[in-house]
Amino acid sequence: AMKSKLIIICIRCLLNVHILCSQHYKMVDNWKEYVEELAAETDQQEQIEALYADLSYLSEHPLDLNHLTQEQLKRLPFLSDQQIEALLAYPERYGKMVSIYELKQIEALDWATLSLLLPFVTIGENKVEKWPLTVSNLFNYGENELLIRYDQCFQQKSGYGELSDSILQRYPNRHYLGEPFYHSLRYAYTFDDRLQLGFVAEKDAGEPFAKVIHKGYDSYSAHLFLKDMNRLKSLAIGDYKVSFGQGLAISHEFTLSRSATVTQIERRSQGFRRHYSTNEQDFFRGAALTLALGNWELSGLYSYRKMDAAVDSLTFPSLKTDGLHRLPRDWEKRRTVPLQSYGGHLQWATSIARIGVTALGYSFGRYQLQPVDKPYSRFYLSGSHHFNISVDYLLRTGGLKFFGETAMDKQKALATLNNLQWTPASYFTLLLSHRYYDKRYQALFGNAFRQGSTVQNEQGFYMGLQFTPLPYWKLSLYGDWFRFPWLKYGVDAPSSGVEYMAEVDYTPNAVFSTYLRYKYQEKEKNQTAKENNLVTIVPYRQHRLRYQLVFRPGDWVLKTAVDGVLYQELNQADSKGYQCSQSVAWRPNKIPLGVDSYFAWFHTDDYDSRVSSYEKNILYAFQMPTFYGKGFRLALTVSLDLGKRLSLFAKLAHTHYLDRDQIGTDTELINGSDKTDLYALFRWKF
Repeated sequence: AMKSKLIIICIRCLLNVHILCSQHYKMVDNWKEYVEELAAETDQQEQIEALYADLSYLSEHPLDLNHLTQEQLKRLPFLSDQQIEALLAYPERYGKMVSIYELKQIEALDWATLSLLLPFVTIGENKVEKWPLTVSNLFNYGENELLIRYDQCFQQKSGYGELSDSILQRYPNRHYLGEPFYHSLRYAYTFDDRLQLGFVAEKDAGEPFAKVIHKGYDSYSAHLFLKDMNRLKSLAIGDYKVSFGQGLAISHEFTLSRSATVTQIERRSQGFRRHYSTNEQDFFRGAALTLALGNWELSGLYSYRKMDAAVDSLTFPSLKTDGLHRLPRDWEKRRTVPLQSYGGHLQWATSIARIGVTALGYSFGRYQLQPVDKPYSRFYLSGSHHFNISVDYLLRTGGLKFFGETAMDKQKALATLNNLQWTPASYFTLLLSHRYYDKRYQALFGNAFRQGSTVQNEQGFYMGLQFTPLPYWKLSLYGDWFRFPWLKYGVDAPSSGVEYMAEVDYTPNAVFSTYLRYKYQEKEKNQTAKENNLVTIVPYRQHRLRYQLVFRPGDWVLKTAVDGVLYQELNQADSKGYQCSQSVAWRPNKIPLGVDSYFAWFHTDDYDSRVSSYEKNILYAFQMPTFYGKGFRLALTVSLDLGKRLSLFAKLAHTHYLDRDQIGTDTELINGSDKTDLYALFRWKF
């Protein structure tokens, strides 16, 4: 019986190998399109850049299919639990894979998932014992990477214009303190994925680099990270990220958008990871340790950072989180408030169950957080010392999985998130999720599944369905019903809303794919009557429709997309927006060159009907610009390998507006209807 199965596998591999061979190199960038889809519904730009960088690293260091671990596969967010189990079970059932094309025989992997997976896996030689951590081995077998990035806008913005001394004295915040370019420097050293060290230095456009007020980069970061050394699961020194449970107490990770993964909302990344991005907000600075003993894991952490805030007599209204220090008022807030964090996590886990306890305390020292005195901010985080404690849990049996987290804060306010996932077969998954975040619950580092901006003042029920009714077809549906029991910024009363999405994907092979997506969202907001300035709460609705077609003939990749937006608000005229875009990529198999061109025409009535631009960017960077009004967008991205160790990436993007002669506002104002940006990245691997 085993010989018969092996013969069948070999025959099927031979029948499919020519398809995969001819298309494999064209799948290399599919995961980047996947990340773009994830970002379409989020404002977590810096966090998704960290995800993008992590996946970029994994694509450069593919996983050996014959020595996979569950932890490794969980780093790939597009894989479901069933697909991970199938990948782990295949070598155990049929023996070691001899070709990457055997992946086609795994029933749980459809064409779309397979095209995403291929850049991250390989077939290695027989497993080699890991090199001992000696000085000689560190020098001989370690990998180094140096990244130098430079961005520049060619048009002069108002903040860089010449102003007289008298005007500067009267209005100092009309002029940027620094140069008009962005620049970052990143270095990383890795040894067998067990040792990672590196540093990051960055200045944003407008921040001083070689000025009297400041010389050097605005932000510095460094890390040393060890993992998987006997009982030492991880050790972080310097800057690191933390994620426990489902994010009710703490998570520095990116929150998956609903549109891209309707049935995958579980926080898979647990514990500590290195911080190696230019994100200046979502990380800890200090030390963290995880010890593993059988089914038990014990983690502890300590962090001390200086945060940005406007301090007045040892009080401050909020933390400044954008990381920008371009204006005198920004410089006055720079690193004024100490933030000390400490805590730990105890976890017991098996293949079918997991339970963990998180305790986290944090304080601002002698400083007091006092939010602005407004009705909507009544339950905002305030004071000097705080803590959160939570219990996270998971239980799997057959096709059912129950997971969630329940947390409590200093005031004994509760937050709970509970999920039930049912997967009777690889082609059908149903997810039911309920969340209750008390209006009084406060968690400075909370980052869980939600509609609002914080893990607070929200109740909701979510249902997601993913179904493959026919070969090559996939149907994705979700509904989210939610309410906010207390006021919100811009909503002077308790409010509620709904969100629905339906998407149909057709992916018959690696050459052709297409999808149609419809999304509906209804919420409530303040509306001020023009005749008497009376504020009332009114509903508003947004309809979004997107059709995309991708065709990959030979060395070319052609992507055509049409977007439509309809915004409706009570007592207001409807607002409409349209966008048509076309990208053409040339990725020759025999030349170390890649070229991506992009053109989009957009036409929207106002900001409410704005559209997003799905376009390529340089390596280790991510951008999803939005546009409103009338105009078009052009972009050209080039990647070139200068030998095996040197690479150059560059992008030139141009936006022309047809309905205005000024772009932006205040210090970002450009006089004219054109905006041109250059992005460049140099990479040296040694």
